Amino acid sequence: MRNTMDLTVAVIAKQCLPGRVKTRLSPPLTREDAAALAQLSLSRTLDTVRSLPARHRLLVMEGTPGRRDAERFTVVPQASGDLAERLAAICDAVSGPLLIIGMDTPQLSRNHLAPLLQDWSSAAPCHAAWMGPATDGGFWALALRQPDGALIRGVPMSTGATGSRQLRRLSGAGLSTGLLPELRDMDDFGDALQIAAQIPDTDFSYAVGEAEGRLDGSLLNAGAVR
Repeated sequence: MRNTMDLTVAVIAKQCLPGRVKTRLSPPLTREDAAALAQLSLSRTLDTVRSLPARHRLLVMEGTPGRRDAERFTVVPQASGDLAERLAAICDAVSGPLLIIGMDTPQLSRNHLAPLLQDWSSAAPCHAAWMGPATDGGFWALALRQPDGALIRGVPMSTGATGSRQLRRLSGAGLSTGLLPELRDMDDFGDALQIAAQIPDTDFSYAVGEAEGRLDGSLLNAGAVR
């Protein structure tokens, strides 16, 4: 694999403000703990992307990123519209091979992307597209060698059939699509607990454990009051 590939990696993200991000984590968590886990998830994702042999890195942001998160990324605002429209806008703005990743899989590592990197660094790639399916039926990554917003625009997002419908859209366009490993998105605190168990002894797993401890403590205190 070459040190640098002709590849743009775009991370679509949201500023991690309490009450504005990962609202399904709260309750049971406080809004502050939910935002802190979201920030760790984003920061870990960006660190992984920095390790990739990509020529360009985009942070497609709703809100304002911190200085550390913006390091080695070109920061651009998200387009308006639903998620499918915002993803499509990224495709329409980029020429050349593109990989789009969300911010909700802190367990993501370079190994998860190895099949795509190996394929697209070869002289004759096997696949024109790659998708990383999520356990909730969506997808955590989508890659297109020739980005075209029409390949995403109009696909219903955030449903249990989003991944399968996106695959049908790509297949209907005649694109051979490779599949990356399935990953769990951090949608609720149960997801956070399962992800933390997959990456023990990390900043994310420690933060989840501390948040769980505060949650257990608050329940114990409530019981004492009764």
